[in-house]
This record gives sequence, structure tokens and C-alpha cells, in this order.
Amino acid sequence: MSVKLTRRIAAEVMGKGISKVRIKADALKDAQTAITREDVRALVSKGSIYAVKSKHNESTYSKLLAEKRTKGRGRGQGRRKGTRKARQGLQYQKKIRGQRRVLHVLKHELDNETFKKYYRLVRGGNFATKASLLNHMVAGGIKIDQERFEKLRHL
Repeated sequence: MSVKLTRRIAAEVMGKGISKVRIKADALKDAQTAITREDVRALVSKGSIYAVKSKHNESTYSKLLAEKRTKGRGRGQGRRKGTRKARQGLQYQKKIRGQRRVLHVLKHELDNETFKKYYRLVRGGNFATKASLLNHMVAGGIKIDQERFEKLRHL
């Protein structure tokens, strides 16, 4: 295994960034021969691979707040800004991109007007899932057999 891969695995094992992982010079040979995650873990526990401590000074108050938040405190209704959907991260983006992928696969089978119509409906958030988009298309008269439907659903 290369040292680069060993560093990446060590970073995952230690929960640090790759740039913070250091390998001692005398343990370089061992790091190159490490094949599995277990080998890397052994090198970490032995001290041959270690992580540089972060330099920033975090205030005691912010540490206390972070600890409380991990316990679930300070996450009530009064702290929330935005709807539940807005607070869920990239869910909207993921959904839209999947639906657009389905549309682009079907593009050569649709005329331009129909494609634009469904593209705008997708953009407007009319469909909850790819399956609901496909069901709407089938109901609209576009022929999609069951096998193709399943393939497109998991695209």
C-alpha cells in the first residue's frame, strides 16, 4: 500500500484531516507495507502514525455549548430558523438532480414541448420522487414499459 493511502485511512481512523496526519520517519517502511485498516490502526496505537494537534483556541463557552448541543440541548422550536425541509440540507438538490437525470434519459423520446413542460414541473417541485414523475408521465400518455420504469426509477 502506498503511504498516501495509509495516510488517508489513518485520517479516517483518527477522525482528522489528511493534512494533520504525520508518519514518523523510522516507521515509513511499516506504513508502506500496511495493507489493511487493522494494520493502520496498529500503527496508530503504537504511535508510529499520529495527528498534529489543531492550533486554534476554542473558548470554554463554545466548548460547553457544543457539548450541550451533542446532547440535544438548544435545538428546540425557539432556535429554529427555516422550515424542516430547509434544515435538512441538500435533500432538495439531490431530488431535483435525480428527476432531471430521468428527464435527460427520456429526452430523445419526448418532443421539445413535452420535455420543457416536465422540466418546468420538476423545477417547480411538483414531484416528490422520480417514481411520481414517471407515473405522471405515464398518465400523460407517454409509453414507458414496466421494466424501463424500474430502471429509470433507480437511475
